[in-house]
Amino acid sequence: MINDNTQDTERTQRTFRPQERTREKELVRENESQQPVMQQQQQQQMAGGKKCPFCGAINEPEAMFCAQCGQPISKSSCPFCGSEIDPDADFCEACHHYIRKDICSYCGAKLTGNEAYCPECGSPRGGLVCPTCHTMNDFAFCKQCGTALTAEAKELVKELQKNPDYKELIEVVQEYSRLESSLPYNSERDIFREQLNMKLRERVLTLLAKDQGVENPVIPKVETKRMTKEELEEQKSQKIKRLSAILDKLAVPPTSSPVQARNYAMASKPMGVRLAWVCNFKHALHSSPCGCAKPHLGGKWVVLGKNSSAEIKDDK
Repeated sequence: MINDNTQDTERTQRTFRPQERTREKELVRENESQQPVMQQQQQQQMAGGKKCPFCGAINEPEAMFCAQCGQPISKSSCPFCGSEIDPDADFCEACHHYIRKDICSYCGAKLTGNEAYCPECGSPRGGLVCPTCHTMNDFAFCKQCGTALTAEAKELVKELQKNPDYKELIEVVQEYSRLESSLPYNSERDIFREQLNMKLRERVLTLLAKDQGVENPVIPKVETKRMTKEELEEQKSQKIKRLSAILDKLAVPPTSSPVQARNYAMASKPMGVRLAWVCNFKHALHSSPCGCAKPHLGGKWVVLGKNSSAEIKDDK
């Protein structure tokens, strides 16, 4: 019995194993024959589609943005100068023109492209002349002096003035401006002259009071605000640090609308101190977000100071 079973098993193995091996060989040949086809299909897809530089996904040939990660994968050209620009940019940094015909540059409303005036805010498509410095502008705030040019821009400024951080910002700017116009002591002789002037003032006022019948007049002391160059520079440095901290709080976060981002940044700009706009797009210094192609990626104002030599990208 045992020998018979053993012989049957050996017969079965000799019968079925060759068939299994044949099938395995066929599967291997099928896989090998399919691999060149799959590789060819991938190569065709790579050749016909657009590969996203951010995530590597293959997109349709006409795709402007990656379907996987949403990043721009194509470039377009400026209709004014032909420079290469990103598809989500609304401003050409090469020729300084607003390039979107379907979006109002003043309020961000949708347009058909043929309107002479925006149906939402009523602003002309050809530009607004600033009543303060007479600069032609494509945006709701003057790129030269910062004046609000539209009713919506003026309302935005009023709303921002209620912000506690903005109120503190204006106070610090005023203090910094006062320090900028202060005349420091240049030498010990200046300090000595200041002391003599204070004594002379006290003596004159005392004599005048006695002439009017006051026997023991009390002359109020006047504290001088003058200081040495070192003290003045130290106080200015402290004010700049405080300004920078507040400007960080008022930084423009990333948003979907370049127009709204640009308007908020211009509304939050304080007057009386030299500033520059640092964009998140290229981390470049601009005189304002009006010179940035993609302000909706975010950015902030930074203090340059009176004698800063930092290069501003969009200054002509």
